[in-house]
Amino acid sequence: MPVETRQLKSVPAASQTRPVYQIARLSKTYARNQLVALSDVHLTINKGEFVSVVGSSGCGKSTLLKIMAGLMPPTTGRVVLEGEPVVGPRRDIGMMFQQATLLPWKTTIENILLPIEMRDGRAAARDARDRAMDLLTLVGLGDFANVYPGELSGGMAQRASICRMLVSDPAMLLLDEPFSALDELTRDFMNMELQRICSERHATAFLVTHSLAEAVFLSDRILVMKARPGRIVEDIRIDLPRPRTLEMINTPEFGEIVAHIRDLLGREAYS
Repeated sequence: MPVETRQLKSVPAASQTRPVYQIARLSKTYARNQLVALSDVHLTINKGEFVSVVGSSGCGKSTLLKIMAGLMPPTTGRVVLEGEPVVGPRRDIGMMFQQATLLPWKTTIENILLPIEMRDGRAAARDARDRAMDLLTLVGLGDFANVYPGELSGGMAQRASICRMLVSDPAMLLLDEPFSALDELTRDFMNMELQRICSERHATAFLVTHSLAEAVFLSDRILVMKARPGRIVEDIRIDLPRPRTLEMINTPEFGEIVAHIRDLLGREAYS
């Protein structure tokens, strides 16, 4: 089934740049091909583009993210990052999860450098310390480098997780509902921070979220997925002005996009 591409506004500038991540004819089945989790997924994400995927529980969003991260192989299809097939975890893929998962016995900066230490050794981690400090300053945690996770708020811990994701300068950021456990005000603040960081670094990102407002606020494009089998049914391009502000959430333009996606998914899924 061809994916409908809806342009609610003009095509954003990010969509005019080179492809970074490409997926073609992807499917994923379980139980000896009796259960189809994903079917015929095609996806291209361009340099500097922020893409979100929304859909009801069980539609295959998390399965797609795991395949993109190299944590799970597809049953069929091609998955390519920067021209190279994704066949396992890679250092040029940065991931962020719902929980910060910082080790309580390590300081903030030690947690940020941990992936480099585990992969390349302590000497490489020491060499990356200045880069980690720059990232902490970028997210407003410059004074908390030597603080332990137990002394950080939930939002501060997630900002530290952003630094850990970025410290290896990945080509692709994969975000699995990173702010869903935070209260509403902190989540709004973190979305503003994520927008700023991605803009400053010209980052390429893919977000899984259940929040339609969050998806619209952050994204250049939103992929709408439906289940049975999991598939992308519409690719919505969004051209709200950047940087986006929280006041935009109350505008008719913002509400039009949310209403359209809600209608696609069925109101009962997000009631």
